[in-house]
Formats: sequence, structure tokens, C-alpha cells
Amino acid sequence: MKRKIERDHLKSAEISCLAPDAQEVSVGGTFNGWDPSQTPMRKSADGTWRVMLRVPAGSYEYKFVVDGKWLCEPGVEEFDPKLVGSPDCVPNIFGSMNRKLDV
Repeated sequence: MKRKIERDHLKSAEISCLAPDAQEVSVGGTFNGWDPSQTPMRKSADGTWRVMLRVPAGSYEYKFVVDGKWLCEPGVEEFDPKLVGSPDCVPNIFGSMNRKLDV
């Protein structure tokens, strides 16, 4: 019974990014111990990669891993000033940006 109660508290959240030329995209973040192998994404015909998460309500940080490279936003340089102004990004301890997800 405890497992059912725990599952009932999980929320669904979709993460997506546009990376039409990528061969492989995954996500590493606070919801999976920063292990992108735990969260591979699937590519749709229009080049958008998606994954559905089931996580407890809360705030999370993550990055996309596009063909082995960690990125806040595919197609945008990691230190691009427009990421700083984005409401979907937060600074990290490495001086670059992480995506944020509120569930």
C-alpha cells in the first residue's frame, strides 16, 4: 500500500527541446542524480526531443545532454547573455546556466 501512496504523489512533467540535427539527447538533473543515462529523450519527426517525467512536486534543475555535450539550451552557446535573462534558466556553480523545472 505504501508504494501506491508514493506513486499518487508523483506529478507528470514533460521536458522538450529542439535539436533536429542531434543523434542522441538525454537529460541530467537533480531529479535523476545528474545521470543522463537515466533519462533518454525521444525524437519526433519535427526534430523536437521529448521525455515525460514522473517526479514529486518541487523545483528541479537540469541540463540537456546533446550528443555528449551538456547544454542549457541546444543551439545557444552556454555563456550566452540571453540565457541569464531567461525565466527558464538559473545560474549554476560552474558559471553557466541550468534549466529549471517547477512541478
